[in-house]
Amino acid sequence: MNIDTIKNGYVIDHITAGNAIKIYRLLDLENIGCQVALITNAKSKKTGTKDLLKIGELIDINLDKIAFIDPDVTVNIVKNDKIIEKKKLEIPEKLVNVCYCNNPRCITSTERNLNQIFNLTNKKEKIYRCNYCETILEKDRFIY
Repeated sequence: MNIDTIKNGYVIDHITAGNAIKIYRLLDLENIGCQVALITNAKSKKTGTKDLLKIGELIDINLDKIAFIDPDVTVNIVKNDKIIEKKKLEIPEKLVNVCYCNNPRCITSTERNLNQIFNLTNKKEKIYRCNYCETILEKDRFIY
């Protein structure tokens, strides 16, 4: 299967197989007006399989959202058919308005105008805690 190159936009590469749809949803790509290619289970020499996302315009994207889901991805920025920059992502130290606290007693449940802030407390295990109530963010159960 071949997916054409893009003239201007992003190629999000080296996504762990199965994570591209999570990134797609978290970036709200179904509601943008440009072409998006979501490729799953592509062959990879390093990992066997990988996912890719191609976005056909240079839109504003939140790299922290991508790094939260999969910190080992590479984001290639393409202009005039050429990669002008490669960004290697790292797990963010702080997440702001990326996800919501699952604790119903958290102040963010009643005060809707508060920023949803999570701080990285364990980089190796990728554990985040709510800035307000210290609840551990459960990565597989978060709401975005």
